[in-house]
Amino acid sequence: MSKIVNEPKIKNGFIRAIRELMEHRALWMYLLCDEAKKKGLDAQSYAPGAIFRCGCYQAKLMVDKGQSQSLKSLKKRLFHPFARMIFEMKIIRTTADNFDVDFHYCPLVKAWQKQGCPDEEIDKLCDFAMYGDRGIAESFGCELDLLKTIAKGDGLCEIRFRRKGK
Repeated sequence: MSKIVNEPKIKNGFIRAIRELMEHRALWMYLLCDEAKKKGLDAQSYAPGAIFRCGCYQAKLMVDKGQSQSLKSLKKRLFHPFARMIFEMKIIRTTADNFDVDFHYCPLVKAWQKQGCPDEEIDKLCDFAMYGDRGIAESFGCELDLLKTIAKGDGLCEIRFRRKGK
């Protein structure tokens, strides 16, 4: 029996439609990893690096558009009100050097649950997906701490960006 609890409280039709798009992205990732596994490839050997590069690319687009590397600008650009509703986020703290946010729902985890992935696989896929956020953090001169994750059965994701050396 799964220990992962991941049910949305916000059920707005528009938000549900966007979540389905996010689920589709997670489905692609799962199917790519599954096909690679069938061919004898270990996703650990390629997925983290590829997804990290995606996060770095995403961060570069933010900086190229004139965004500062303050975590206040990261909040504004990446954690806008729609994103907050999709992931049912609660912003805990925002400073130039620290950004703490809790997620109470994850459409990616929901996609993997729909595919029947066991908890251990969901946890691994989540870790791969978080390499995108690690790439963003690195590009902003930060480290990313994941104190809790829905994928581990914690009930929420505690995500902490902190400036290196602070």
